[in-house]
Amino acid sequence: MTTRRDLLTMIGCGLGAASFAGWAPPSWAANPAGPRLMFVLLRGGLDGVHAVPPVGDPGYAPLRGALALSPAGPTAAGGAAFALDGTFALHPSLGFCARLYAQRDFLPIVAAAPPYWGRSHFEAQDCVENGTNSPSGAETGWLNRAVGACHQQGLSATAVTPLIMRGPAPIDAWSPPLPNRVNPILLQRLEPLYGEDEALAGAFADAIAEQGEETGIDGRIRGAQLAIGQRLPTIFAAAGAFLARRGGPRIVFVEDYGWDTHANQAAILTRKLAELDRAVHAFHDAVLPVWSRTVAIVVTEFGRTARVNGTGGTDHGTGGAMFLLGGAVDGGRVGGQWPGMRPEDLYQHRDIHATTDQRVVFKGVLATHLGMSEEVLARVVFPDSAGLRPAGGLLRRGVHAA
Repeated sequence: MTTRRDLLTMIGCGLGAASFAGWAPPSWAANPAGPRLMFVLLRGGLDGVHAVPPVGDPGYAPLRGALALSPAGPTAAGGAAFALDGTFALHPSLGFCARLYAQRDFLPIVAAAPPYWGRSHFEAQDCVENGTNSPSGAETGWLNRAVGACHQQGLSATAVTPLIMRGPAPIDAWSPPLPNRVNPILLQRLEPLYGEDEALAGAFADAIAEQGEETGIDGRIRGAQLAIGQRLPTIFAAAGAFLARRGGPRIVFVEDYGWDTHANQAAILTRKLAELDRAVHAFHDAVLPVWSRTVAIVVTEFGRTARVNGTGGTDHGTGGAMFLLGGAVDGGRVGGQWPGMRPEDLYQHRDIHATTDQRVVFKGVLATHLGMSEEVLARVVFPDSAGLRPAGGLLRRGVHAA
């Protein structure tokens, strides 16, 4: 059985995605100089105001209170944020993304949302994935339709093929091996129960011993947390290796969970954003041979409330942040139209007012990077969206090849 260590070793040795996933490169593989695309969905609703804090907005600090960040120095919510311009900064955990921003390979876009402005995770995710005006607008995914329309090879780096990759176009699938460790929280809850049972205590102790070299529940939790913290970087590295491989897929989907922060948001997002930052770094290193021809789109299904709730978190909102990164991205600036955080600027008196439909960004990347026509985008990939023109100016000139 392939282990996570084996996977990382293969990536590091440059053996390519086919070596560890059973990938058989198609004989019709496109020009190796062609463009690469990775699409990432962060499920749960990343708080865009925490990831890309509008530190220069006079309404920001009063509404955020203890969750407010600053580039001037450490705050109650974390270390010093990375200043981007006179209005925006990046969360302190996004150090590598800040480096990419400095070299114009990272473009955050603020106040973005799908056309669904409700507060259901499932409906919002369905709307992001099906590419229509509503959660029930299509039974297939827009990324699958895009794969078919541009005659490229697609890969879903997931255990189960999600809606966005379902449809008539053939899609390959890959996911990392399941961990051998038992959930440490489950172990922690079972330990006193089994420990008090003379018949089962010995067997439980033997099972615990097989979980790793560290002894004691605290050690096992630390070990499991380390493994969990490497999950997303491992998948991003694999996605990059697939995209960089000659004859491999050109469009890859990746997803992650755990972005719903109703309580203790500062600590959760410090950890989650650090993991995302490590994942972006791993992707960059793995896809480096074709970095100049690569675009990654990172989105979430909705933003969070502008105000902090009573448990140090935020609730389901509307306008959020999305990221474009890669050597083909014209970054080093903040995209989107910022609506402001004064109370009178908020949607329904509680949310960041969305000013960018995510689909105009998706269309802009597909049109410029993959050479798809506006007609195909409006009729096939994003049905009934002729009124949404593809966003321009997202990517660098002269680095795209169909």
